[in-house]
Amino acid sequence: MPALSLPFSPLRSLRYTSIVAANIWSPSSLLPPLLRSSSRFVRPSLRPSSPILSVSAEDVGRSVAVAVESMAVEPPSHPTYDLKAVIALALSEDAGDRGDVTCLAIIPKDMKAEAHFIAKEDGVVAGIALAEMIFNEVDNFLKVEWSVKDGDLIRKGMQFGKVYGNAHSIIVAERVVLNFMQRMSGIATLTKAMADAAHPSCILETRKTAPGLRLVDKWGVLIGGGKNHRLGLFDMVMIKDNHISIAGGVTNALKSVDEFLQQSNLQMPVEVETRTLEELEELLEYSSQNRTSLTRIMLDNMVVPLPNGDVDVSMLRDAVQLVNGRFETEASGNVTIETVKKIGETGVTYISSGALTHSVKALDISLKIDTELALQVGRRTNRA
Repeated sequence: MPALSLPFSPLRSLRYTSIVAANIWSPSSLLPPLLRSSSRFVRPSLRPSSPILSVSAEDVGRSVAVAVESMAVEPPSHPTYDLKAVIALALSEDAGDRGDVTCLAIIPKDMKAEAHFIAKEDGVVAGIALAEMIFNEVDNFLKVEWSVKDGDLIRKGMQFGKVYGNAHSIIVAERVVLNFMQRMSGIATLTKAMADAAHPSCILETRKTAPGLRLVDKWGVLIGGGKNHRLGLFDMVMIKDNHISIAGGVTNALKSVDEFLQQSNLQMPVEVETRTLEELEELLEYSSQNRTSLTRIMLDNMVVPLPNGDVDVSMLRDAVQLVNGRFETEASGNVTIETVKKIGETGVTYISSGALTHSVKALDISLKIDTELALQVGRRTNRA
């Protein structure tokens, strides 16, 4: 089988039965592989020569078996995002310049252990494929097995995966794995709930993601059944209120974009934010009289909150009717799990919500070696 390598992050066509990095682990080492360098503690880093996703026939024969379903949902493709570097930073900030001093003091270097993933609340699990990458980078002899895949529902008290191998390595990887999985699972859980309520409208996130975690957050949205808005400033023209104010109006702004794309010989989606029905009508008038690159119209804050907690969507409905299917439409503003169903009933194409990523509540997941005691404590605190 030819080698498949991942230079940065796309994973666009990657299908694998194993995740394998260069073998740098040795049973005689005092530290797990990521934390070793000669005989002294150093700040860990990923070696450019050992890609964390590289699969060959030889690798398959000696490495951890990983179910194909673990990559049930591929991450967004981004031209510059380095997922390996994100993993390296997360591990490095934990390890510092000494490594895990508690493990060094307590755990014999050759001790083996088995730890189980336990759900402490109901939700949609996400981050399984990423967790495997992290375990593999810490120690590619760790064996990981799952009874679920990304996007599946997990229930409180459910054991849905396990990792076996060097005890030190498992504990070093534990918190980093859980931090990613809990955040991604929280995003996926809320996305799933909103996507189901909004149907047939599609749920989108925004660029309101945690700095440095753009791709990870947007991956969680995909796993939860949503769709991705633009990944950044580079892959879509999005004319927002400040652009319109600087340009002197929505017509001037769109005209400038049309000219720029033509002169630059670029083709990409173009979205314009409208805030009033008058602004929308002006945009539609321009588009009816000119060849334009416009593909989507944002109907911003046309969902009006009411004192009783409900929302008035009549303005949004009128706007959707004005567009009349000529362009995609996107509702933005005052989108919550309580209001999204009513917004979706207006016929809008997309509903975007920054809360999916900027106000995410992490899903409570743990990784425990003593599962019986962990479940006993969990039941005592109503978390299992």
